[in-house]
Amino acid sequence: MTNASRFDRGHTDELLTFLAESPTPYHAVASAAKLLEKAGFREVEETAAWDGTAGGKYVLRGGALVAWYVPEGAAAATPFRIVGAHTDSPNLRVKPVPDTGANGWRQVAVEIYGGTLLNTWLDRDLGLAGRLSLRDGTTRLVNVDRPLLRVPQLAIHLDRQVNDGLKLDRQRHMTPVWGLGDAREGDLIAFLVEECGLTRESGPRVTAEDVTGWDLMVHSVEPPAYLGRERELAAGPRMDNLLSVHAGAAALAAAAERTDLGCVPVLAAFDHEENGSQSDTGADGPLLGTVLERSVFARGGSYEDRARAYAGTVCLSSDTGHAVHPNYPERHEPGHLPMPNGGPILKVNVNQRYATDGAGRAVFAAACEKANVPWQHFVSNNAMPCGTTIGPITAARHGITTVDIGVAILSMHSARELCGADDPFLLANALAAFLAD
Repeated sequence: MTNASRFDRGHTDELLTFLAESPTPYHAVASAAKLLEKAGFREVEETAAWDGTAGGKYVLRGGALVAWYVPEGAAAATPFRIVGAHTDSPNLRVKPVPDTGANGWRQVAVEIYGGTLLNTWLDRDLGLAGRLSLRDGTTRLVNVDRPLLRVPQLAIHLDRQVNDGLKLDRQRHMTPVWGLGDAREGDLIAFLVEECGLTRESGPRVTAEDVTGWDLMVHSVEPPAYLGRERELAAGPRMDNLLSVHAGAAALAAAAERTDLGCVPVLAAFDHEENGSQSDTGADGPLLGTVLERSVFARGGSYEDRARAYAGTVCLSSDTGHAVHPNYPERHEPGHLPMPNGGPILKVNVNQRYATDGAGRAVFAAACEKANVPWQHFVSNNAMPCGTTIGPITAARHGITTVDIGVAILSMHSARELCGADDPFLLANALAAFLAD
């Protein structure tokens, strides 16, 4: 296999493992960091002074990661090649006062995050994962990866018209159960501390009283899997958009092996895309710009060098799009029907819901040609509203050429999504070619 097409179905195998190990943005960036560390990258702290030495580095902030590789001899004005993605997915998130219940059932109070397909969370075995913040200022990742919660649907005998149109009240109908008995304040956090082994850690023992804050999310515990007659499809949670995060990390690690780079390759994996990106870890925050600027300055550059670097920079904003649905073809643009395993998609919207223009199309087409990867167009049906991505935000905030791409999937924003089993590695090959250009 040539360097331009180094990834194969083994990459998709690794993606399915990545999805299973990454139930929250915090776990996802930890998993991505582990992948990069195997390629020689090292973490740098935002509070420390940075040096301009060659090599791979990354910054972690909450559920976001920015990683970059400085080639030997890179000048301060060397342009960046950026792969942008996001780590968050629509789900159910635990409220500040989590312990609730009714009529002898113990429940967990949740808030709806993003535009999730609510019905896909019903009658599904659910776990709980996230980040606990401790009194001493440290954090711990936790993951109960076994059936713990369930959002039970009302039996058809009690709702005879349900198949004429399911209507779910976000407040009343989406509260999961996790046992029987009376709700008691502090029970959930005490359970998590014990269940996840924090009371048995080596070193200082963590108790429920040490936990002063949490960011906890419900997730499906059904493992990702291949399906189809020829195992040509892959199903799993959070493909939107951990599929792109994983492909970007693999492509960046591959770029770091090159000795002929004419750019500084970057992976920017943001949080909070699903609710507008306006946070300190979102694409509309300062994180990416700060990292790029500090990278220029660490190599002895000036604001002039930064401006020159930005002028030559290109970003591929990689996020999932919609494959043509066999049961709802009328919802798609008839002349643009992306298929699973047809290769990555180029997203176009003249109203700037996507950032792609003709020049960006040429950049993407060149990368796919170099990697021998097929690709497809995606355009929304005029009668349907078009979603958006971090692409327009990145272009406007940083003034850099940005192209929206991704992989076509079914069941976007479901608790379990579906993609072609070849598309993850086709995307990774295209991204690797782009970063190495």
